[in-house]
Amino acid sequence: MYSATLLVHSWARWAVIIAGAIALARAISGISGRKPWTRADDRAGSWFTMSLDIQVLLGLILYLFLSPFTPSSMSEFGAAMKASGPRFWAVEHTLGMIGGVALAHIGRARSRRVDSFRRHKVAAIFFGLALLLILASIPWPGTPNGRPWARW
Repeated sequence: MYSATLLVHSWARWAVIIAGAIALARAISGISGRKPWTRADDRAGSWFTMSLDIQVLLGLILYLFLSPFTPSSMSEFGAAMKASGPRFWAVEHTLGMIGGVALAHIGRARSRRVDSFRRHKVAAIFFGLALLLILASIPWPGTPNGRPWARW
């Protein structure tokens, strides 16, 4: 079960990145072209937050129930904080992703409360920050806690 969930979680990151890039690109395009907010802009933000919600659900299932690393990290939390690997998985990856999800949801909610032309600016700021935080929290290949580009 762990391997299958990890596989889906690994592949789902690409859906999050693509949806986030599309939502951000639509927001930037709307700002630069002084375009009104459209249903397609709203859908792009919806797909971004929806893909993030699915990814977080998968991550929480891994973190709370399936990961063999979480119990050992939590039982010796002080020791885990001194080692970069366990600290990354127990704190940095988790908090970075939750922060990214929060920023994306805040951006989506706030963009609904402003006029049509300011929506793009609000969406660009929050989706851009969310995507930046998410990209910084992914264990990319070549980083100390790196994982492969794609699992098989």
